[in-house]
Formats: sequence, C-alpha cells, structure tokens
Amino acid sequence: MNPLSRRRFLENATRGALGLAGLGLTGSQNAAAANSVQGRRPNILFAVADDWGWPFASIAGAKGVNTPHFDRVAREGVFFTHAFCAAPQCSPNRAAILTGRHIGQLEEAGTHSSLFPNKFKVYPSLLAEAGYHVGFTGKGWGPGEWKRGGWSENPAGPECGGLKLADVPLNGIAPTDYAGNFEAFLAKRPEGAPFCFWYGGQEPHRKYEKGSGLRSGKKLEDAPVPAFLPDDAAVRGDMLDYFLEVEWFDAQLGGMLKKLESLGELENTIVVVTGDNGMSFPRAKANLYEYGVRVPLAIRWGDRVKPGRTADDLISFVDFAPTFLDAAGVTPPTEMSGKSLLGMLTSGTPGPNECVVFGRERHSHARHDNVGYPGRAIRTRERLFIRNYKPDRWPAGDPEEYCDIDDGPAKTFLLKNRDKYPALFDLAVGKRPEMELYDVGQSPDCIKNLADVPEHRDMREQLKAKLTAVLTEQKDPRAIGTGDVFDSYPRFGAMRPKLGGFAKQGAYNPDFQK
Repeated sequence: MNPLSRRRFLENATRGALGLAGLGLTGSQNAAAANSVQGRRPNILFAVADDWGWPFASIAGAKGVNTPHFDRVAREGVFFTHAFCAAPQCSPNRAAILTGRHIGQLEEAGTHSSLFPNKFKVYPSLLAEAGYHVGFTGKGWGPGEWKRGGWSENPAGPECGGLKLADVPLNGIAPTDYAGNFEAFLAKRPEGAPFCFWYGGQEPHRKYEKGSGLRSGKKLEDAPVPAFLPDDAAVRGDMLDYFLEVEWFDAQLGGMLKKLESLGELENTIVVVTGDNGMSFPRAKANLYEYGVRVPLAIRWGDRVKPGRTADDLISFVDFAPTFLDAAGVTPPTEMSGKSLLGMLTSGTPGPNECVVFGRERHSHARHDNVGYPGRAIRTRERLFIRNYKPDRWPAGDPEEYCDIDDGPAKTFLLKNRDKYPALFDLAVGKRPEMELYDVGQSPDCIKNLADVPEHRDMREQLKAKLTAVLTEQKDPRAIGTGDVFDSYPRFGAMRPKLGGFAKQGAYNPDFQK
C-alpha cells in the first residue's frame, strides 16, 4: 500500500460507506404498539464487528483508535461497559446471538466452524414470520456449514451482499460495500414493513496490512499493550494496524446511520453496535479471559432510550434475541435462555443479570485428534471464575504452531522471543490449571490466578458451585457428564493432518460420539 494519511484513510472509508448515495416487558402485539413510534414497530440494525474487543473504542478512552460513529450511538443511547459474548469465537457466539441460547445448548453450533442445526429458532426468522423485512451483509453466521444443518439461507437471514467497492485502502479489508448493500436492502423493503438488518463487518479480523497503522500517522505510544503481551514496537505496531480496521468498520456504520437519517427512520430504529469477541492476539481471542470475551456495546433507540447513559450492568449476548423479539411484540420462545433488556433500556432500571456465563469448545484444528480446549466461566461484577475441563491439553494448541492463536506479528514476535519473555510466553501457550479465579476489578489483564490462594478459596468454591448450577439448569453437556460429544462434531474449516489422529474434514469423530 502506498503511504496513507489518517485523513485520506477516513475519507476513503466514508466514500465506501456512502457508495450508493431479562426482566423486560412481555412480548405481545400490544407491547409492539407501545414500543413503536407513531404506531410503527421498531426497525432493528444490528452491527457486529469481527474480533473487536474491549476497550478499543475512543469513547472508552482507548488511545490510537477513533470510532466517532460508535461513540455517537453510545452518546445518544446507552454505553455498556460490561458486555460479554457467549463464546470468544465467531461462529458459536453468533449462533448464541441468533438463538438466545448458550453454546452448551446448541449441539454442533456450539463449537467453531461446524454446522448449525435448523431445529434451533433464530430471531431473524421469527421476525420475518411477523412481517419484518430481514437481511444481512458481510459476515452473518459463520464460519461453518448452514446448508448441512438444513437451512435454505444463512441463519442471519437473506444475504444482501452483491455490491462491491472498486478498491479498498488496505490489504485485508473486504471489498464488500456494506453501506451500499444496506441501502439496496432498504430500497426493496415492502411499504410500511419494519426491517431487521445484520451488518456483519469482516473487519478487524486478521490479516492486517503490516505497518499500515504507522503509515496512517498513528503513534506507537498510543497503542495500549495489555500486560500479558510483550511491550515491543512489533506488538504496538500490530495493534495500530488492528485499530485502522476497527475504524473502517466504524466508517461503514456511519454511512448506515446517515442513510437512516435521510429516510427519517433513525429515531424508530434500535441500533446495536458491538464486536463478536476479543482482539485477535495471544491470550485474547479464543480465551475466556477479559480480552477474549468482553466487548464494546452501545444501543440507541431514539427517545425510547434516554441518551447519555453509561451502564455497568452485566450483559450477555444471549440477551439480544429476546430483546429484539420483545421490542417487536413477538413473544420470545421459552427455550431462549437470554433475558430481554427492554425494561432496562426504556426505563433505566437495573439489568436482569446478577452474573453472566460463557464458554468455549474447539476453535481451530489445533490438537491431536482435532479435540478442543473446553472451558466454562462465570463473571460477576468483580470476579471471573474459569473451569478448564481438560487441563492436560495445550490451551493454545499443540506445540509448536499453537494454531488456536491467529497468525500475525504479535504471535510471531512472542514465539521468537520466548526466552526474553518466558512468563508471557507461558501465559499465552502453557498448560493451565483446572480452576482459575481473577479479581478483574484489580487485574483486568487476568494474570494473577487467585484460585489456590487460601483467602480466596471460599470465593472459588462459591463461584464453582454457582457455575455448575447454572450449567446444569441449561443441560450443558459439560455439566451433566456428556461433554466429550463436542469433540465428535465435524469441522468444515481447514484441517492439519500433521497434528496426528482424526483429521477428516466435515466428518464426525466416532471416538467421541455418544
């Protein structure tokens, strides 16, 4: 890429974005009328970036990244500081968003790059049945096979992705004209119909154009390196490249907001902006620590949501589906585990969650026999407890490739400099104990494990018991003794036969089936 100024990058991003120009309420038709503007049911715009983690938004105080359109949604609505995905990986978390169910309740869809059984109800289909105009652009549910699950279309809805940009300013940025596709989707909307649209930005998923952040005018000193990563120019530069892709996602969002304003639809649209999991760096994405599961979140809904509020309520991604249905006057299915946030959004009352749970199964093909690194976690206001069900396995994948960490400069630097940073290297790839406990208020980087510290053992046991009770109520296989079934589920992504054992793409592993 030729040298690119920050201003030129944002100008190009905006030009691309404008290419074509639960203790909530009970869902019912009466509720829909009450929640509407002038008798119209609310529209829904759900914008989710790929691998965008907390706290990398300018309104959150992060240096080096500028997200004016996310910041606007946060200022004109509610800015959430404690939102947590259901899994620190793309496809299982997206399945949880769509179904309002936790990954342990989703069978194959609860693991990464498998299939999505169509027996699970998803909010876009339910809204379509209720008369909503539904569609998505970019990345919907995935990666994985939805056709093999029995779907006729992506579970996120009909794809509206035909428009492409002639060029993009950075290698690694998708050519999808997100805002143009949104405009085309709106042009096809039946008269009087509300819409539900999923904007799935493929940014800031790796790979990034190396050095693009510095060339744009960003400064190394503005990259806030977490304590679990080496504080080196290679890592800081990698983070600046990451920030540039976050800004591209944000610019496309800006184009969509502008279009809604021009149509007079913004005030009757529930706008939700977030990321699907944490940043793609060692010990972040695909991990149950704060930098893997905590994400930015802002929700705006005209005068139905009082602007300027910052909320530290615990929010789970399984809460989105019942919230959208509730707002539309559609009763959420009883099998949804999430709770509607409508009450807290419209009245300012506390959120419905005393704690949130999340988990992970297999991420990439990273271990012998294609097995995963299963874990479940519970997060309270100040504590994070993690249960690792197979502590004998390598959490980042078998040595020496550690394939559960996406390739990039930060990973490369850490592996090449393991002798210089042995403690950080071990934090990223070393084996972990069965139980981990962190005081996230004091240590958001999750480095000091308190699980075996005597004065914290009572807290550890309380949280372990609470997590077990919640998972048992959900009938999570990891809690009821059938958890190995997750290792049987097929993977449709790339396989690595050199790891040994079972390595058949798209096939069930008979050694782990019921």
